[in-house]
Amino acid sequence: MSTFPALVLSFFSLLACSPDAEKANESESSNPQEEQVGKTDAGVIVQTLHTGFTNPWGMAWLPDGRLLITERKGEILIFKDDKYTGEKLSGVPAVFTREQGGLLDIQLHPKYREKGWIYLSYSKPVSGGASTAIMRAKLRGNELVEKQEIFLAGPALSAGIHFGSRIAFDNEGYMYVVAGERGTNNKVQDLSNDHGKIHRLFDDGRVPDDNPFVGQANAKSSIWSYGHRNPQGMVFDKENNRLWAVEHGPRGGDELNLIEKGKNYGWPLVTYGINYDGSKITDKTEMEGVQKPVKYWVPSPAPCGMALVTSDKYPAWKGNLLIANLSFRFLNRVTLNGTSFASEEKLLDGLARVRHVAQSPAGYIYVITEAPGKLYKLMPAD
Repeated sequence: MSTFPALVLSFFSLLACSPDAEKANESESSNPQEEQVGKTDAGVIVQTLHTGFTNPWGMAWLPDGRLLITERKGEILIFKDDKYTGEKLSGVPAVFTREQGGLLDIQLHPKYREKGWIYLSYSKPVSGGASTAIMRAKLRGNELVEKQEIFLAGPALSAGIHFGSRIAFDNEGYMYVVAGERGTNNKVQDLSNDHGKIHRLFDDGRVPDDNPFVGQANAKSSIWSYGHRNPQGMVFDKENNRLWAVEHGPRGGDELNLIEKGKNYGWPLVTYGINYDGSKITDKTEMEGVQKPVKYWVPSPAPCGMALVTSDKYPAWKGNLLIANLSFRFLNRVTLNGTSFASEEKLLDGLARVRHVAQSPAGYIYVITEAPGKLYKLMPAD
């Protein structure tokens, strides 16, 4: 095991960053290894567990301790005891891999031991281009079986961007899924399509009767909230019964939002960002009937996956949101005061494009990155 000198990372304000464009990265060819690469003020040592990913996207732990990590190109790698087993799941659905498309999030049913369902989000190749899809399946050995497509965002579009794709379950077992706006802009405000929306479903894809737009003419009944651009992080706070999401703005205007039933989050009617060419999208940053973000960032850090820290292993972080950021290559620790933003700390600065962060059943924080593509584990130093 190679060891690097410990570094002390302190509090930073968020700085400028580039647009949220996704770029494919070349895979590293090094062997899996474990190394200490840094130490934060909160006393956390960062260990490298694996190298060689291309574009890792989602993480989920099976009850037997195995960790499943999705690769956007359409693979699910199997880890055990913090090491890559060399095995991959078979039976993965065909994916649309152009630009930001591919195999994306992975989550287990909250009653996995009883139900056995694994949920995948991905960009599905269909006539007319691709659509954000949700499939559930069970495991037989290392093979996905009993596969069922339970959600497909419509209409299909040729664009290869902004698929959204995170999955979260609440305390009652309802499933929330993100469909990004795919570059459709003003159509996000149109409830007759699925894009730029967060959808609420039963675990089998049926629509609950108490969804906010059930029975409304020309509205998709699965919609829970709308006016989103491209949320790529979502987490449910079980203790406080709250759903949080982060989304990419354009050039500036990335947001942290508390997601609530039937609410409009404004894209593109209001935004703190501008077009990538510098032109204005709108003069408005707020509007009656539109939810304000709990926090917005200008310039854009390009927030991605997120986790809520509930583990006692990180007492200084308990109750905080950890938000992966792509463009400026850091992990953001956000402290909340109820549903209000309180403060933030910039961690692992310059480490890599941080794609996702998740807390394991054992209470440890894991981070996956691209450019370079690695798996990290944050270990309490004390």
